[in-house]
Amino acid sequence: MANYTESIEKLINGLIKLPGIGRRSAERVVSYILGAPKEEIRSLAEAIGKVKESVRFCSLCHNLSEEELCKICQDSRRQKEVICIVEKPTDVTAIEKSGSFNGVYHVLLGAISPLEGKGPGDLKIDTLMSRIKQNSIKEIIIATDADTEGETTALYLTKLIKPLGVKLSRIGLGLPVGSNLEYADSTTLSKSLESRRAI
Repeated sequence: MANYTESIEKLINGLIKLPGIGRRSAERVVSYILGAPKEEIRSLAEAIGKVKESVRFCSLCHNLSEEELCKICQDSRRQKEVICIVEKPTDVTAIEKSGSFNGVYHVLLGAISPLEGKGPGDLKIDTLMSRIKQNSIKEIIIATDADTEGETTALYLTKLIKPLGVKLSRIGLGLPVGSNLEYADSTTLSKSLESRRAI
């Protein structure tokens, strides 16, 4: 084990907690930080602090926002009567990059996962149902992940939404089973949205 100072070891241990960062990657990041200009690192630290302080969830769709409503919910050019349901804010970003959807979103902030102790009550399903009932929604697109949890969530949502008489579809071809939306490329996501199927 390398003989680092206490502060360097503490920083390495903090970086290891980030997703996708192992010890060697953390050591490389620390090495970069030590060689970078102080102003650059100070600016990075301020940006991290600002994100933590100012970013919250949109009060309507639960996407990331710095205001009460996210930019998508505020955009008057969006088709407000078409809602795409996703699991995470990163899924919104992935679909937006595809450029093939002009509706609005509803972020569940998770998926049904009994093994992790996460049930329907832990997701933003109540607010979704309120949106559907209180607004003139024409179509709901379920775009949860193609893994077991995503499929379970899609099935649960189908049972809740179908009786409301709203057109209901699930994203189709393009996403392999067991994959996550945030890792799909724009073309694949575009095809998935185009080939969505009625439920």
